[in-house]
Amino acid sequence: MARKKKPLPFLENITIEDVAAEGKAVAHVDGLAVFVPYAVPGDVVDLQVRRKKNKFAEAEIVRIVQPSPERTAPFCQHFGMCGGCKWQCLPYERQIHYKQQQVEQQLRRIGKVELPEISPILGSKHTRAYRNKLEFGFSNKRWLTLEEVQSGVVFEDMNAVGFHIPGAFDKILDIEECHLMDDINNRIRNEIRRYAKENGLTFYDVRGGEGLLRGIMLRTSATGEVMLLIQFCMHDVAAQMPAAQALMAHLHTTFPEISSLLYVNNTKCNDTFADLEVHTFHGNDYIYEVMEDLKFKVGPKSFYQTNTEQAYELYKVARRLADLHGDELVYDLYTGTGTIANFVARGARHVVGIEYVPEAIEDAKVNASINGIGNTTFLAGDMKDILNQEFIAQYGRPDVVITDPPRAGMHNDVIETLLFAAPKRIVYVSCNPATQARDLALLDAQYKVTAVQPVDMFPHTHHVENVVRLDRREQ
Repeated sequence: MARKKKPLPFLENITIEDVAAEGKAVAHVDGLAVFVPYAVPGDVVDLQVRRKKNKFAEAEIVRIVQPSPERTAPFCQHFGMCGGCKWQCLPYERQIHYKQQQVEQQLRRIGKVELPEISPILGSKHTRAYRNKLEFGFSNKRWLTLEEVQSGVVFEDMNAVGFHIPGAFDKILDIEECHLMDDINNRIRNEIRRYAKENGLTFYDVRGGEGLLRGIMLRTSATGEVMLLIQFCMHDVAAQMPAAQALMAHLHTTFPEISSLLYVNNTKCNDTFADLEVHTFHGNDYIYEVMEDLKFKVGPKSFYQTNTEQAYELYKVARRLADLHGDELVYDLYTGTGTIANFVARGARHVVGIEYVPEAIEDAKVNASINGIGNTTFLAGDMKDILNQEFIAQYGRPDVVITDPPRAGMHNDVIETLLFAAPKRIVYVSCNPATQARDLALLDAQYKVTAVQPVDMFPHTHHVENVVRLDRREQ
């Protein structure tokens, strides 16, 4: 007979103490660390434990007994459900305080390297409508709120367009208003929903793998351009294409500001379209972003920092810490569409950019060309495979390396090659201070951290960018 599970405890009048990893808050109960989402230090709360281990537990708030003086009212009607903007209940000045704290704690606790004084975090000028890219999914199985479930009403219309619910891959929260991007995102998304329902277009069924409308991606730029890419799922293209074209024609007429109207046909088991052909219905298959006097071509598959204004601040920090004088060979690792490489190129002798995505490298070359930059070389390939001693023998030993890896950080083989290359300086741009700290520990034998500058790219989330300068130790 199966052992009966012991009920998880209900905790009363618990005081939240601090902010912990992944944006959750933490309290301690009888020596047990209890992690709680959507809580604010100073809150007194009743908690229901949902998961319990020997040294920690995860719980959710059942009742706020006494709100913290730091707590503020969330501004979004979808707060707590869509999974994003989890720090809306914190004033922005406290958000950046805890991000600064997060950077310092992770560098010290994980990296265990000698650190200089950490510079004050650069906060975001805009805390709403700061993103230049959003993606929404469609589903014929709308996520029901607790109130809707408890009402007992059977809803005939279960179609939704919005964000995936964390932990429920087949459910979409229907989004009425998202504050992360200019209101164009709300107007376009809500009009697609209205048109689709009025004209009987089917919404995607992730379990059945069918339904015409699968997803949309929106991009905006400082130049005022708008890109809309629609993911259709057409198993019978001849039969389904007329309805898809009618929708796109309607959007083209209704939103003349869309300068790049694109679509893909995705019948795969996942929502990624990097390996799919992108078709242009109207306009160009790209938009332009600007930074200082530089223009950057951004396509539907391109990586570009999603907070344009803060990207500029981030790149200025990277350029300043690189300390270029005009005669250096620079390697820009994980270059993306070549934004950092082209941004620093005029201060260097030559810049070599490396990126995994071939389409991004082609954009990087175009970006260099349209800006009249002739001292860059861009190469596509897996970093751990392409960056080796033979590569350095061919392209030269770098004086300065700028690296901006994904959240997982740098592969050990990349770090070994960096140590072999022995540049004078390394500027490490990271979106994950924890993996950055791990990599700093591996570089510590030959490099000393001489500057640390956090930058907030994502208000109302726990995510933070951090730029570290390392200088080669005297041998």
